[in-house]
Amino acid sequence: MGKLETVPALSATDLLAAPVALAAAGLHDPDILVAPIDPTLADTAEFCAAYDVGLEQSANCVVVAGKRDGEVRYAACVILATTRADVNGVVRKRLDVRKASFAPMDDAVSLTGMEYGGITPIGLPAGWPVLIDARVVEVPLVIIGSGLRRSKIVLPGAALASLATAEVISDLAR
Repeated sequence: MGKLETVPALSATDLLAAPVALAAAGLHDPDILVAPIDPTLADTAEFCAAYDVGLEQSANCVVVAGKRDGEVRYAACVILATTRADVNGVVRKRLDVRKASFAPMDDAVSLTGMEYGGITPIGLPAGWPVLIDARVVEVPLVIIGSGLRRSKIVLPGAALASLATAEVISDLAR
């Protein structure tokens, strides 16, 4: 994968945020790899350019929030870097809220235990749906955050569909 130097994720848990390391251990998947990166290059466009990774191989995980009857509902959306999540269409309906938007950075960081810019679908709070665009699961090896800005996870896109609260949605992104 480009210039990334990967190792099995479970042999380098120092490159994973604590909730990600815990969840990855529970998956027992030898295909989950991790690679250290320059944390100043964690944002998708800069990362892809610096490490020779195509945008079509890189997926973003965004935390979305909406309110219903005073309750804030959260979901994580996993989409390819070449697309955008349909937050106020598909995601809003799935959360059953009037309006959905990206969760405030402080909320996303404190609720996930991950760094902003490194949030990943692996290790999210148990009750959160993980909405995955169908195009992501078709990618043989996809790159996602590790929970930290200083590393990235590489795994088969289809592996994300096996997460406990994963829902693969064909029209999540446009």
